[in-house]
Amino acid sequence: MSHFVTLIANPALPRLSDGTVTSARWALEDAGADSGEPDWLSPQVACDIPFGGGEPAAAQAAVKGSVGRLPVDVAVTGAGNRRKRLLVADMESTVIRNEMVDDLADLLGVGDTVRRITQQAMNGEIPFREALAVRVEMLGGLEKEFLQAFCYRIEFTPGARTLVRTMGNHGALTALVSGGFRIYSEYVRRECGFDIDVANDVVLDGGVLTGRLVHPVLGADGKLEAMDAFLADRGLGRQDALAAGDGANDIPMLQAAGAGVAFRAKPAAAAAAQHRIEHGDLTALLYLQGYRRDEFAAAVSGD
Repeated sequence: MSHFVTLIANPALPRLSDGTVTSARWALEDAGADSGEPDWLSPQVACDIPFGGGEPAAAQAAVKGSVGRLPVDVAVTGAGNRRKRLLVADMESTVIRNEMVDDLADLLGVGDTVRRITQQAMNGEIPFREALAVRVEMLGGLEKEFLQAFCYRIEFTPGARTLVRTMGNHGALTALVSGGFRIYSEYVRRECGFDIDVANDVVLDGGVLTGRLVHPVLGADGKLEAMDAFLADRGLGRQDALAAGDGANDIPMLQAAGAGVAFRAKPAAAAAAQHRIEHGDLTALLYLQGYRRDEFAAAVSGD
């Protein structure tokens, strides 16, 4: 069998049934593929169905059609090189649920304005660097100690710690790449167990945010360049990378990686990525690589 189709439900709502899996196998056969025996990676949460023949895109479309409106994600992967050796993950609205600049802006009474600019940037409607510069300018005057203390507001996406630590335990390099502030990426790196983080630095004057960023600003091109650098350092190719993100500034790395995953993403990123996870948590990225539940890192508090 040359491919797998993986059906993934949210572990908080484990509703994947034998009937859904059987319907998926029928759909594969209708699409001209030969399916093998299902392999449950986690009961009621994730199941691999090996298949050969037919076109992978047609097979995926057929299985998605069989799933219908059920809260189940469908991912098709090749049988070779499923387990990636580099994880590159966006931070805000991916590894964490927050958009930190938006949350800070709420305290200054400009939350609605900043949130609207963030949405436009993540949808690709305005350039990321321009949008970030405008938003950071609105935060001028905040003290560094306040920015650091604001880490208490960070809320991790379910499955984040398990994803990072499981891939790390199996030998992968794990990297956090963010267009946000290094103050927060360093905290998230430590809490999640990432090996490295790359993000933007703010310009401070006497411990106070000036409203400017240190250049060059990390945007879409910077994220892709960081991914390529991590791969080169380990003698790996792009096919060895798994990238995850939600916004337009993640698109280049999502398209270049061997497995690019749009995680609960904005329309532009969702349309551009190879894989889309809309229902599962971040452990879905393990299941689509063929990890079984009993291979996951030990449960971490808060994950």
